[in-house]
Amino acid sequence: MARMGKQQKAAIAKVEEGRRYAPSEALALAKEAKFAKFDETVELHIRLGVDPRHADQQVRGVVALPHGTGKQVRVLVFTEGESVKEAEEAGADYVGGDELAEKIRAENWLEFDAIVASQPMMRVVGRLGPLLGPRGLMPSPKAGTVVMPQDVAQAVRELKAGRIEFRVDKTANIHVPIGKASFEVDQLVDNMGAVVDAIMRAKPATAKGTYVKNATLATTMGPGIRLDLPATLAMVV
Repeated sequence: MARMGKQQKAAIAKVEEGRRYAPSEALALAKEAKFAKFDETVELHIRLGVDPRHADQQVRGVVALPHGTGKQVRVLVFTEGESVKEAEEAGADYVGGDELAEKIRAENWLEFDAIVASQPMMRVVGRLGPLLGPRGLMPSPKAGTVVMPQDVAQAVRELKAGRIEFRVDKTANIHVPIGKASFEVDQLVDNMGAVVDAIMRAKPATAKGTYVKNATLATTMGPGIRLDLPATLAMVV
């Protein structure tokens, strides 16, 4: 078992054992407890009362963070015709068709964070499923990344601005980045509120009992900070 460093011990000591913190308190504490030399990501972890083994209890969706993620998102776009120029003007990093698909296949090229595809181009993108799917890069209508050609530019702008996708994992947990430790507390509160609201709106009709069981906040290297659940759910707009 790896030994705990002094900085990590000091960070853990800042969190009161057994206490559940209000969102703003937890975020301020997460910023105070961070110790890595890089700008750590602030992550929200929510445990849901659903059974992901059943298709009708899947929880997934997209949310636009009011203040973005703090991360520069590299967007690749598969499109053609007039929407090529529109995608480029919207800030897409790579735009193309068959030549980009071949580059991904032949070179295992994955120098991007998200893909937007116009619906007609799914004939090309669909063949990349075995490569993109396991990496969470396959575009889909539910994630808002398969769109009509006229909507390509808007999808690119939203991704660049901080739109993220969330999805429950096989252990019924959702893990979502809500910003960087360098953000102001108020900015992180706004982002967290948007995420909590989106998760609540995504509640399956078949979910029974308690939907949200617990919630924890942490930076990339920092300690977990348990959130006061009523206060957290009260963030829903």
